[in-house]
Amino acid sequence: MIVMRIFFQTVFLALGQIWANKVRAMLTSLGIIIAVATIIAVIALLQGLRGYVLSEFDKFGARKIYVWGRVPESLRTTMSWDDAKVTEREAHLILEHAPAIEELTCILELRYDVRNIDTGTLKRSVEIKGVWPAWHDIENRSVIYGRQLLQSDDDYALPVCLVNEKSIEELDLDEDPVGEFILIKERRFLIVGVIETKEMSPMFGGGEAQGEIIIPHATAYNLNPYRWRYFIANMTSTEVADEAREQIRFVLRNHRHQPPDQEDTFGIEVLQNHIDDFNAMAAGITMIVVPIVGVCLLVGGIGIMNIMLVSVSERTREIGLRKAVGARPGIVLIQFLIEAVTLCAVGGLIGVALGQGLTIVIKHMPDSPLGEAAVPAWAITLSFGFSGAVGVIFGMFPALKAARLNPIDALRHE
Repeated sequence: MIVMRIFFQTVFLALGQIWANKVRAMLTSLGIIIAVATIIAVIALLQGLRGYVLSEFDKFGARKIYVWGRVPESLRTTMSWDDAKVTEREAHLILEHAPAIEELTCILELRYDVRNIDTGTLKRSVEIKGVWPAWHDIENRSVIYGRQLLQSDDDYALPVCLVNEKSIEELDLDEDPVGEFILIKERRFLIVGVIETKEMSPMFGGGEAQGEIIIPHATAYNLNPYRWRYFIANMTSTEVADEAREQIRFVLRNHRHQPPDQEDTFGIEVLQNHIDDFNAMAAGITMIVVPIVGVCLLVGGIGIMNIMLVSVSERTREIGLRKAVGARPGIVLIQFLIEAVTLCAVGGLIGVALGQGLTIVIKHMPDSPLGEAAVPAWAITLSFGFSGAVGVIFGMFPALKAARLNPIDALRHE
């Protein structure tokens, strides 16, 4: 009980000393304020950036894995590009022998002029994708009107298609064009469904929404059998990214009879790897900021030590009087140590407020991608912890000096 009373009395005394010398205390705490504000702002902004990037990856599909054929530099003179193409047979082998792969679609990308048969409206170089029905689940693209592509559409290479809202606008189609016909490469296609226009994030090369038409993969192959296909697959979870890569690699190398010393004649890209790289980069940025914050804390600590030494010098007679009436050296030491910690805590509080204010300003800037920026509770705790540690470390020497003063010499001090 006595200890708590002494503690609170000392804190109020310290606050009184800070208030009596407001300008001096503010200048002294400037290093602490800057350091804490930096910690708060950087952590909050990194949290916001991380939330934005991860949400964009989640929209795009964090479980996705891409596979395509390629000719490595070492085989350019001995291997043709046609030999490196991924095939439908390989897609089925991956689905059969790679347990980490949940679903997969072949993709053939084409560009042809498309015409509205009824109105004659022509749109040149429209993006046309040939896909398997699993594309709907992998790309999370459901239909607004009509139906999805079916396995039978691909089995029989039917001339059917899906259009997006942008294509409806560009080709002057009805709002619900299901049942209408369009011409692709002068072949008539029946519209069986409408899909939403997907807004691509700038992170993934997005820009203005484009018209797109989705057709069965086999139908796209009949239109142009020379185009390169690639695969998009969904893993069972993001935790099996490495296993999925190795399983696909094993299946393709085994099917292509590649010797152990030969480079892969295919490429594999896992989005989860990019997510891991981003998390590592964010941690690296934090590590870069740490030395900067450390310098600010060092400057602030030196300022705290200086002002406490001045305080001890100014209050030498007061210290002597306290000791003369029975104050023990330990009590005097604790008094000045608590004053130093209180001064740092006040600086930390101001720093937290400044960091929070900076976060709010950046968060609400027009078109800011950091809408999820927020100061986590652990960041505030960490900031105050650093502030308190600086107060203890740099306040110890002045406190020891005060505790060791001879009361007779202190009372004679002018």
